[in-house]
Amino acid sequence: MAGMILKEDVEKVRAAADLYDIVSASVALKPSGTGTYVGLCPFHDEKTGSFNVRPSLGVWHCFGCGLGGDVFKFVEQQENIDFREAVELLADKYHIELHYEQNGQGANREAAHGTRRARLLEANEEAQRFFVSQIMSKEALAARKLLGGRNFSQADCERFGCGYAPQGWDNLVRHLASKGFTQKEMLDAGLARQGQRGVYDYFRGRVTWPIRDSTGRTLGFGARKLYEDDTIAAKYINTPDTQLYRKTQVLYGIDLAKASIVKKRQVVIVEGYTDVMAMHLAGVDTAVATCGTAFGADHAKIVRRLIADDSLGAIQLIGPRKVDGQALSSRVVFTFDGDAAGQKAALHAFGLDSAFLSQTFVAVADDNLDPCDLRIQRGDQAVRSLVEHARPLYDFVIETAIDRFDTQFTTGQMGAVHAVAPVIAQIRDRSLLDIYTRKAARRIGVDLDILQREVASARRAAHVRDEDAYAPRRRGGSGGFGGFDGEREFDRERERQGENPFANPAARKLLERQDAKNQTYHRIDDAVFICEQQFMATLIQVPRAVDRSLFGALTVDSFTTPVFRTLFQALEAAGGLPSNDTPQGLWMHALSKAGGPMLDQVINELAVMPLPLPPSPAGAGSEGPGAQDAAGSQNAAAVQLRAPSQAETRYATELLVRLIDMDYMRRIAAARRRMAQLPDGDEKFALLGRVAKLEAARKDLQSQVYNNNVA
Repeated sequence: MAGMILKEDVEKVRAAADLYDIVSASVALKPSGTGTYVGLCPFHDEKTGSFNVRPSLGVWHCFGCGLGGDVFKFVEQQENIDFREAVELLADKYHIELHYEQNGQGANREAAHGTRRARLLEANEEAQRFFVSQIMSKEALAARKLLGGRNFSQADCERFGCGYAPQGWDNLVRHLASKGFTQKEMLDAGLARQGQRGVYDYFRGRVTWPIRDSTGRTLGFGARKLYEDDTIAAKYINTPDTQLYRKTQVLYGIDLAKASIVKKRQVVIVEGYTDVMAMHLAGVDTAVATCGTAFGADHAKIVRRLIADDSLGAIQLIGPRKVDGQALSSRVVFTFDGDAAGQKAALHAFGLDSAFLSQTFVAVADDNLDPCDLRIQRGDQAVRSLVEHARPLYDFVIETAIDRFDTQFTTGQMGAVHAVAPVIAQIRDRSLLDIYTRKAARRIGVDLDILQREVASARRAAHVRDEDAYAPRRRGGSGGFGGFDGEREFDRERERQGENPFANPAARKLLERQDAKNQTYHRIDDAVFICEQQFMATLIQVPRAVDRSLFGALTVDSFTTPVFRTLFQALEAAGGLPSNDTPQGLWMHALSKAGGPMLDQVINELAVMPLPLPPSPAGAGSEGPGAQDAAGSQNAAAVQLRAPSQAETRYATELLVRLIDMDYMRRIAAARRRMAQLPDGDEKFALLGRVAKLEAARKDLQSQVYNNNVA
């Protein structure tokens, strides 16, 4: 059985993998300075962008939770897999053949990891091809009638990948077996079940829809009942939770809608697969749906990362905005039924509203028609109009609660007060709380102070915290990179993870950073630290800007900050300054490997830290094949270390000279202190000569810098 992946193959994958392409598939990235992109971190819950990506160096770092690394580390964290599986997943994505070392330990390792994620993806893709191939069969007539009855043409079904799972016992199992998949892989992918007579198909006699991630990979399936004799009574079933598929973390249609959601900063959330199809076919291309579960906090995080708006830089814009060509932007629209179930779903969404960083709306059609039925009965324009005329969620929920009572009677008025007060109490934004309290009091017909007392009582009972949810937010935290409220974030993570929030590495980093932030015994904010920090950041980001002759004068004693002394030692262990033809990704990999896990976060943070330099001209300094992609990012591992700009070279030299000069000063001061303690004699005379040489070297350095600047 295969052992470790050959190193040269790992480097091939690193060279092919585009960090910007991979990260932007799940995170909306915005340019922020020279070669840096910022977005909302996918690994911890935040409302201001602290997740930084530097594609030119192939590194990412979150200043909120502290996680960071290269493209492999991102895939490891995102997919919850190990390094080997991350390499295999990317190799599959970029069609690179991997070779393995042959050793006796490979079989044990493979068994320990279970079914590889790449194989599960392959199994799902093959299952999708099988289901699609069956949709035109004679047996699939019922499936075609169901889809045709909803005004979906054959071309529409092909666009959305609709298929048919045959009624037999093991049609899919036998098909996958013929393609080389094992029964364990079928079971692990959720495509088959283990019965007393062997393995059998999970989806049988149903119309199917592929559930894909934002990159288009098939993670699982949804399926609708067609026949009365179906052994599963549920009308809809989904793939059970697997390594790939978590129903609380996927949205059907996200692969089709993502680009439009980011562009329009709008998402429309519907309740079913056919509703998503109807919305898109009617021109509402931002529609997605949950897969057999209520819309929850994890779904809200996906949406927030896509619609967050920091177009004013440090200001995080909240609430609906005007955008040319559409009614409103930066909003979330739910399409609920007007019945009791729809009202219950609206109340649930009401509790999630502050998580979106956008105003939430509700669209309810006349006669409680869902989008699919609305399109059938009234056409595409009616579907578009439904979204355009959506009402704010707060108004919908509050008015629904009040309308359940006959407020012409005093008892009905008080019933409405008691019903609506807990709802209004959930509004965290102080600026909206008072407005909705007044509107509700007028609608019920009671004095304002009566409702205010009930709302205040409900807020105390529910321990609701006040916050300006719709006010513009500024980035805070270390160095202005986007902070986080560590204590509240950690509390939320503890609620999600139970008594062990540290199961999530982001939560672990969160508390570590909070501990570091709260300590008072170590504070460094002086010129020496700043110079050392800026030099190390420049050295990591633009190593070719560092003068090699001057760099040779540096020693570990040139640094006073312990972490930079250790980092300099790691640099020496990595072989010193890289050659000009070294690939960007290999330079970062070698430095991170030499630094080890203790310096990982330091190196990543320095790699994405903005330097006080003007932006480089477009395309300046890019070398090698594939230097720029359509997004303007660079595939770090595929290009050589870029040539520095004049400003970068000047800045690196300035910092390097300061470090050497400070080293000279420290050595001169140490020699003078030693001289003061010695009696007259040979040793003191030797020290005097050493001081004279150091002072002369210091003057030569200053003269050299002056001449270079003049030239």
